[in-house]
Amino acid sequence: MNKWIKALLFLVGAAILTRLIPFSSWFRILDTMIHELGHALMTLLMSGRVLSIELNPDHSGVTYSMLSSGGWSPVIVSLAGYISASVFAILMFLGYARKRQGEGLMTITALAVIMIIFFVHKGYGLWWLIIFIIVNLIFYMLGPKIRNFYYLLLAFLVLEESVMGPLTLAIRALSQPSQAGDASNLANMTVVPAIIWALLFFVFSLWCAKVALQLFWKKR
Repeated sequence: MNKWIKALLFLVGAAILTRLIPFSSWFRILDTMIHELGHALMTLLMSGRVLSIELNPDHSGVTYSMLSSGGWSPVIVSLAGYISASVFAILMFLGYARKRQGEGLMTITALAVIMIIFFVHKGYGLWWLIIFIIVNLIFYMLGPKIRNFYYLLLAFLVLEESVMGPLTLAIRALSQPSQAGDASNLANMTVVPAIIWALLFFVFSLWCAKVALQLFWKKR
């Protein structure tokens, strides 16, 4: 079977199965956390300032920031969100393939702590991060088998959301081009329409998903 078709079928099947798991929707905000953290870190790399980050229960998020320089900096910052989420999915499966689930779980927990210290100071996002950190620590202490299962569940949830996010963005860009999040921002800063940016995010996410699944299949 073609690797692309196999990857797509596997993604669809995993998306259906993981939605049967209680509280899976709550854990999917991890993808939003990585997305917004990508915006924030790129803002800092562009010598900008991150004011705050919001994480919402509907899996949306907002990074409030200021850039001191113009040029391509806003474009690079806008690109960082979806790209970071897709690349992070690969990194999670790389950790699984190398049997570094414990280290990977602690890395995710450390990122959540960083979010609280520097970016998220109120609202739903703050409470989500606190509870997420506690849950991670509990699963880490429950032993290798349960910890590794939990890590793999998070990896698949991040993988699915990293693909579904750009797909939803593309649908929004077709119906409401001015309200398509990062794609709309990029369209306003360039001559490229929002739908093109959304499709580029989607294609990149599919490529990253294929790489991540190949790591999973290789480990299996």
